[in-house]
Amino acid sequence: MPHTGCLATARKTPLHSIRRTRSVGIALLSVLVGTGCAKAKPPAAPQTAEVTVVTVAARDVPVSVEYVAQTQSSRQVSIQARVSGFLDKRVYTEGSLVKEGDVLFLMDKKPFQVQVDAANAALARQQASLETAKLNLERTRPLTAENALSQKDLEDASGHYQSTAAAVEQAKAELAGYQLNLSYCTITSPVTGVAGAALQQDGTYISGQNSQLTTVAVLSPMWVNFSISENEMQRLRDRIAKGQIVPPKGGQYGVEVLMANGTVFPHRGRITFADPSFNPATGTFLVRASVDNPDGILRPNQHLRARIVGAVRPKAILVPQRSVQQGAKGSFVWVVSADGKAELRPVVAAGWHGDDWFIDEGLAPGDRVVVDGGLTLRAGIPVTVKNVEPGAAPPGSSPPKTAAARTAG
Repeated sequence: MPHTGCLATARKTPLHSIRRTRSVGIALLSVLVGTGCAKAKPPAAPQTAEVTVVTVAARDVPVSVEYVAQTQSSRQVSIQARVSGFLDKRVYTEGSLVKEGDVLFLMDKKPFQVQVDAANAALARQQASLETAKLNLERTRPLTAENALSQKDLEDASGHYQSTAAAVEQAKAELAGYQLNLSYCTITSPVTGVAGAALQQDGTYISGQNSQLTTVAVLSPMWVNFSISENEMQRLRDRIAKGQIVPPKGGQYGVEVLMANGTVFPHRGRITFADPSFNPATGTFLVRASVDNPDGILRPNQHLRARIVGAVRPKAILVPQRSVQQGAKGSFVWVVSADGKAELRPVVAAGWHGDDWFIDEGLAPGDRVVVDGGLTLRAGIPVTVKNVEPGAAPPGSSPPKTAAARTAG
């Protein structure tokens, strides 16, 4: 029995201990919670961001647009033989610059010289007949007046004189034709330009089937051809109508030629022709510019870029490209408000100008746009301006040589 009592006591003791421990734990939890609420820290103040800004200013900015272009000789002449015969000699050097009147080819003159000599002899014979007919007419007239000869004799003498005179003129014309053919044996350049390769070799018999001998291409002025799409043309018209772009006076746009290495050709051209017909195959209009090329640097069929200049964008707003960011709702910039806080501002960017964006909507002169440090900004946080950059794209600046065709916006 005593053993049983001890066992019962031993079983009751852990139960009481567990209840007591649970009560203590609840009390401690209440104390801890209360203590934690009493010591909770206030919300942290917003972090200040350091940024670089640019102050927006409206100014008139020259704008340009670039297109892929190809050169074309303003006058490429096909040199062809005018008579049939054997080609004696090529006189010029292929690919060299020739002047107007320089001899390019010589053909065998002997057959044509024979024709000229025969025509000279025929002319001399006709002239002798004419002289005889003239003397006969002069004798017949007084004798007819004295009725020594009949009127018919006078008419016959007069008719023979007129016939021999016409024969003389015919002989002269035949002689001139043969002399002309003889002159065609010396083939000269009709223009100053660069001569192409010889298409026929010395000793070849030249006829109507192989009469082309070479070409001569005029180098100055040089034509620069490029194409403008229908959409670009319409967009330009719309911007001009809205006053967003002011064309040059009289519509005389200038053309700068950009070489393959990016340098600007020293001579500026002008647009001389715009094809009024739309090309349905390419969806473009052909435009041609004429550029002086006195040193022959430009050669036909070169691929280069043409920059159209002369237009002005009045009161344009420009910001550096790196200040414009893209979001789910489009382009935006960060602006430092008057109270020194970050403000997200949606904008409409409308093309590049060098390293800057044209901004059509969203900014006004005097706004301070964040250039560097915008990636860490949140709306409403205080901003410390550590540097202020000058306004973007000073007046008269030109876009870089690699500017795309969207430069004009």
